[in-house]
Amino acid sequence: MTEPSQLTQHIESFVDSSRSSTQQAASLDTIVSLVKNDVVTISSLVREMEMYLTTTDNIIRARGILLLGEALKCLSSKPLDAATIHSLMSFFKERLADWRALRGALVGCLALVRRKSGGMVSSSDAKGVVESFLQNLQVQSLGQHDRKICFELMECLLKCYPCVIASMGDDLIYGICEAIDGEKDPQCLMLAFHIIEVLVQVFPEPCGPIESFASDLFGILSSYFPIHFTHPKAEEDIEVKRDDLSKALMLAFSSSPLFEPYVIPLLLEKLSSSLSSAKVDSLKYLSYCTSKYGAERIAKHAGAIWCSLKDAIFTSGQPLVLSFTPESLGGLSCQENEIAAEALTLLEKSYNEIPSQSTQKMYSVGRILYVSVKASVASCSRIFQNFFPCLMESMGLPMRHGAACFRDFLPSLSKIFSSILATSTDKPSHDADVYLGVKGLQILATFPGGYLLVSKSTCESILMTFVSIITVDFNRTLLWKLSVKALVQIGLLINGSNQSEKSMSYIDIVVQKIVSMISSDNHDIPFQLKLEAISDIGTSGLKYMLKIVTGVQEVICANLAEVYVRGNVKSTKVIIHLLECYSNVLLPWIQKYEVFEDVLFQFVVGIWNQIENCMAFPVGICEKELLDATMKVMKLAVACCSVESQNIIVDKAYTVLSSSTFLSMKDSLSSLQAQLEELEDTQEMVKFSSRDEWIHSLFTSVIIALHPQTRIPNIRTVLHFLMIVLLKGYVMAAQALGSLVNKLDLKTSGTEYSGGCTFEEAMDIIFGKKLSSSDHVPAERSGITGDWSETGLTNLCLSATNSGLLKIHSFVGLAWIGKGLLMRGHEKVKDITMVFLEGLLSNGRMGASPLEENNCNWDMRLSAMKCSADAFQVLLSDSELCLNRKFHAIIRPLYKQRFFSTMMPILQSLIIQSDSLLTRSMLYRAFANVVTGTPLIVILNDARKLIPMVLDSLKLLSKDVLDKDIMYSLLLVLSGILTDKNGQEAVIENAHIIINCLIGFATYPHMMLVRETTVQCLVAMSQLPHARIYPMRIQVLQAVSKALDDPKRAVRQEAVRCRQAWSEI
Repeated sequence: MTEPSQLTQHIESFVDSSRSSTQQAASLDTIVSLVKNDVVTISSLVREMEMYLTTTDNIIRARGILLLGEALKCLSSKPLDAATIHSLMSFFKERLADWRALRGALVGCLALVRRKSGGMVSSSDAKGVVESFLQNLQVQSLGQHDRKICFELMECLLKCYPCVIASMGDDLIYGICEAIDGEKDPQCLMLAFHIIEVLVQVFPEPCGPIESFASDLFGILSSYFPIHFTHPKAEEDIEVKRDDLSKALMLAFSSSPLFEPYVIPLLLEKLSSSLSSAKVDSLKYLSYCTSKYGAERIAKHAGAIWCSLKDAIFTSGQPLVLSFTPESLGGLSCQENEIAAEALTLLEKSYNEIPSQSTQKMYSVGRILYVSVKASVASCSRIFQNFFPCLMESMGLPMRHGAACFRDFLPSLSKIFSSILATSTDKPSHDADVYLGVKGLQILATFPGGYLLVSKSTCESILMTFVSIITVDFNRTLLWKLSVKALVQIGLLINGSNQSEKSMSYIDIVVQKIVSMISSDNHDIPFQLKLEAISDIGTSGLKYMLKIVTGVQEVICANLAEVYVRGNVKSTKVIIHLLECYSNVLLPWIQKYEVFEDVLFQFVVGIWNQIENCMAFPVGICEKELLDATMKVMKLAVACCSVESQNIIVDKAYTVLSSSTFLSMKDSLSSLQAQLEELEDTQEMVKFSSRDEWIHSLFTSVIIALHPQTRIPNIRTVLHFLMIVLLKGYVMAAQALGSLVNKLDLKTSGTEYSGGCTFEEAMDIIFGKKLSSSDHVPAERSGITGDWSETGLTNLCLSATNSGLLKIHSFVGLAWIGKGLLMRGHEKVKDITMVFLEGLLSNGRMGASPLEENNCNWDMRLSAMKCSADAFQVLLSDSELCLNRKFHAIIRPLYKQRFFSTMMPILQSLIIQSDSLLTRSMLYRAFANVVTGTPLIVILNDARKLIPMVLDSLKLLSKDVLDKDIMYSLLLVLSGILTDKNGQEAVIENAHIIINCLIGFATYPHMMLVRETTVQCLVAMSQLPHARIYPMRIQVLQAVSKALDDPKRAVRQEAVRCRQAWSEI
């Protein structure tokens, strides 16, 4: 027996970190030799090392455990009894939780698991190691060497103990996904790819755990394809080469047929890459996966695979030869040669794998010939000379040489293609017939040379065949869609080639028929298909679209007449579909061409003429969906017209407006005040008659779409009218008022035309000045009598006597008017914002709780206060409905920034001074709307002051589920501050309160985006200086642990990232 002091000396030599690596290695060799020669037993070695294995000195403990692990690694063939192995394995398993001594524990576990003879690890111990691994190890937070040992250990466990490990199910797969995700080291990746390959073999069942994790596993693998090294010289310095990694990834891709729905589309997508290496890898992977997945799974991708292969096969640009032998590829460049060779290999495998009948193989041959013909002129000539006569003879159409003979058989060929379409069915087995028949007719109709080769009668017959399919065979979906596409392609070619005769035939046979189909009473064809056909065919040429737009407008006007006069419900449905198609499809296409302006002008005027001629609408005609669709078309069409056309339109609209109940009575101000008094007595929105509502709504649409230079007749009356409509609860009147004040000329004197009005006069009307007694406006020009001040919007907003509903409508009106003034940079917007703030403050002082007044009044007051706060959202948000460049709004640069710098100090002061919880919460709501509508670069400048207010706003908004959208918008602003370097100083200063606030939102139940953004913000916070965030580490990890069980995968993924980031702190 060797003296213990001598063994201790060798142990201390290895444990001493100051010794050289040579001395440490020599000590290890000596210790191993002593054990191998039975001079020292494993048990005595462990007893001698006890103090080194359990000491509180982290460095010595780590070296001691590493010594034991390395010794066991060298003693893999040394017989050990089961008790010793169990004791050692239990020790190393527990040490996996000791992150300072982790490497030694990993080496020891791996050494014991790898033993093949002389005593092996039991199944229960192996399962315990896996459980400890999954519970304690954050693999991606470790160094490269430790990660490599982790992967080697997991790989060995999966291979040696598959049955035991399989019992862990989803937990095992999830842990492996978490361990592998984000790995970048080549040696570790080799192991990671093989782990997935082995993992799939552990769970071979088609409906087992792998099925539910297939998309997650593929998501991890797909990020590495194609394999490439970030640094060009990196591959030369490591043992693992690119080809080795690529092969390992390919084996992982092909390891389970469950990956097929994800792998094949990815590989086909990568075939379009500009990198030759990516194309070669894609083709190699496709070849290998095709043989592994099986014929049934690959069959559904056959078409897509062929479409991708044809470009790869014919990529050389050289005259194509029909022999696909390796010798024929010799003339290509090295990269092109490899791509073509791999493509041909895949083509051969795919063709042999897919079960097919002889006819299907014939189609495949035809596709190959088709691509070959397109490859080059030489290839086309050769194939035409050798194959075309044989094809014609096989169809019973013998031909002689020459162009004249070619023309002779074209009518018969056209009939053959037509008969193919007539005899085909909707069954999938006939899809190829349908495709070839449509393609053949399309090629004949677009054959170059005009009517020299393909006669006029043949071309017109083809067009009529396609039109017949569209109008009769609409139930055959594939045939119908292909026929529409064919007509579009034919129209594009005819329009581009300036063939006048063909163009006339196309208009007479196709365009006119399609337009007449819209107006026909044939209800067999679904109306959506009719709209799809006209919108698609219209895009084939400007003159065709002109015919279609004119025809659609006529149908709309005809059906509107049916609605106005008879209240035809069927016509209502037709118009809604037509108007949606007109505004969403046709208008965006035609507004680029000036030739359509007169068509749009006539259309708008025609609608107004119809309304003018119909003095009474049937009951129930004002269907909201129909009115909204008409308003949208009216706005878009008027916006596309010139100033001159708009002048005529607005005059016409005002003439019709004058016939409505409101203006025909020529009410004085006292009559208007009587209407407001009526509004004050009701808590519901007052309705107009059907005709009046149509007139008022369409008139506001016209006002919204006008150019600033367009003249509005009798603008005072228009302002009074819009205010009354607004106060009756119609938001579009508020939008029209906002557009009007935004575009009204500031310099005009108001005397240029009868009924003119200066900007100041317009403001006086809106805000309630005594115009009739003013010095600068004669009474006869004002058009009203009495005192309008009592009905101005300012008074209506702030008066304590007005009904809550009237206040709400007034606030909405002021919001849109303020938006129009703010966008043009007018100082009057300051007065409007003060009205909003006063509305918040005065309402907050009127009562403390609903117990002091009836619930109805309390709800109205709360709604009015919310409306005041939300007015700031209207002021700063971008609107698609009005006040944008599409509708010619005047927009001053940086208007949002100027408003923010003016309002923020006021809001901050009011919040600080507020002693009412209700008022304070509403002020924070207004603050949130201002912040979310302001560009982030402006927020960053005041981040130090704003962050505490943003956090307070978030806490208040989180209490009401209805505020979740505002809360999410405000959270995005906070996220922007956290991730921008200009906001870092303020974030560091407020780190604790930010984290405390975010922790509470990690489980916010009402919106997934709030939870996801919250966790992303916590990830950003982990990048702050260690001293500022370390005290919050435990709280964050506890909060994130709940997010790991979130029902939404996106939140769980962010939670994993967050846990990893904070665990490393």
